[in-house]
Amino acid sequence: MPRSQKPTLLYFSSRPLRGHRKRLAAILLAFLATQAIAAATKPTTTDIQWLNRITFGVDSATLARFQQLGRARFLDEQLAAMNEALPPPIAATIGQFEVERTPSSDLVREASTQQQHIRAMPDGEAKIAARKALRQHGQQLAYQTTSAEMLRAIYSPAQLKEQMIWFWLNHFSVFENKANLRWLVADYSARAIRPHALGHFRDLVMATLTSPAMLQYLDNARNANGHANENYARELMELQTLGVGAGYTQTDVQQLARILTGVGVNFSDRTPHLKPQWQALYVRDGLFEFNPARHDFGDKVLLGHTINGSGFDEVKQAVDLIVRQPACAQFVSRKLATYFVADEPPPALVKRMAKTFQRSDGDISAVLRTLFESIELEQSLGKKFRDPMQYIVASMRLAYDAHPITNPRPIINWLRVLGEPLFGHLAPDGYAMGESAWSGSGQISRRFDIARAIGSGKSKLFDGNDANSAPAATVPQLSSKLYHAAIEPHLSAPTKAALARAESQVEWNTFLLASPDVNYR
Repeated sequence: MPRSQKPTLLYFSSRPLRGHRKRLAAILLAFLATQAIAAATKPTTTDIQWLNRITFGVDSATLARFQQLGRARFLDEQLAAMNEALPPPIAATIGQFEVERTPSSDLVREASTQQQHIRAMPDGEAKIAARKALRQHGQQLAYQTTSAEMLRAIYSPAQLKEQMIWFWLNHFSVFENKANLRWLVADYSARAIRPHALGHFRDLVMATLTSPAMLQYLDNARNANGHANENYARELMELQTLGVGAGYTQTDVQQLARILTGVGVNFSDRTPHLKPQWQALYVRDGLFEFNPARHDFGDKVLLGHTINGSGFDEVKQAVDLIVRQPACAQFVSRKLATYFVADEPPPALVKRMAKTFQRSDGDISAVLRTLFESIELEQSLGKKFRDPMQYIVASMRLAYDAHPITNPRPIINWLRVLGEPLFGHLAPDGYAMGESAWSGSGQISRRFDIARAIGSGKSKLFDGNDANSAPAATVPQLSSKLYHAAIEPHLSAPTKAALARAESQVEWNTFLLASPDVNYR
């Protein structure tokens, strides 16, 4: 080979060429540094398990971002929810939903008008058909709301925020089949929960307190001076802020109910006629209304503190008082630790989280940072059983790895089959987060069936595809680059043995998705 054709890095003359050697040394050093960085960022089993806590489940984008940033910066990014951009096909699907495009006030007013029209109709088949059509419209809106929530949970890069949205939707639970809530749950998620999921707990409480969905669900829309309804006041203290045994009394519940009189909804576009002295005290925000004509203006004593009758400002004072109680910091911290760490969370961790809660005035992100940087979380990795929502979202992220589905209905049906449909819990206590609630033999059997449905590619997730999308019955290839990088190196011996016995790709997929390695995180 002529000298001119020899590879530059392999050719050296007999004369000392110091410039070439310096350049070669620089190249070698750069190469070695690159290799060192790659080795340092190669995820360990602990890294993957940690990612499975901070996200619903690892996918390729999550893994790549973690390797680029490292644990500390990845946590910073997730706590700030810096990137919430959905893949364009998913954003387009959600954007087509009527419930996303139409204000809830318009939806509810239209439904109210139709209800009035139906009541005025003579009995007969036409009236029955009109009622059925209205009911089906409400069901369609609720389906769209749940679809949007599930698609965001699966595809959003802001995975910690999506987990917290699910956590708070369950903590401040509402039931879509009561009254007209099917027309309101989208607004509840979008305006009450999402903007405050990583913010201050006080703002979150106020947002749920002024949400038409919550006020309808827990009957505070009927709470008026002389006709007190204590339902919401009791659940606000017992289930949402202070917890059972926090030192408050039945008298405190009654006093809070008095404070909440007049806090309700107005589904019309008209402002009530008020006495002149009340007009300045009237509050209206969308469908939410504080009507001073329905309020008890007497002084109240809540948790040992006097709150003078002054209108809606009493509500703000009461919420400030409640969320600054040490019991509130302890209660919320324990629930967060139960969700992320263990069914019986370590008391020392809960205590540190509660201190952060109080020091930061209820900053949810600060409390989560204390949790995610704790040794207790590290020691619990791989031992937390996924509830149905976590299991289904994690399975979808692993099986389809950002490939956009076009039909979320099977996912919603799987949640129903597993007993955890969104907005489907009748009581206000929300779904249980402990393993015992979801690890029975019937639940595991149903999870196996869902694993087979996902692993076979026959679940109709791609019905209605355009010509460029994968066929509806395509078997997902779970033995992918993601699997070999983030899953296979960390599988337990029993799972590896089961996979080795699989006789088809579908069976292999099913075994993986049904394995303890996917059911636990």
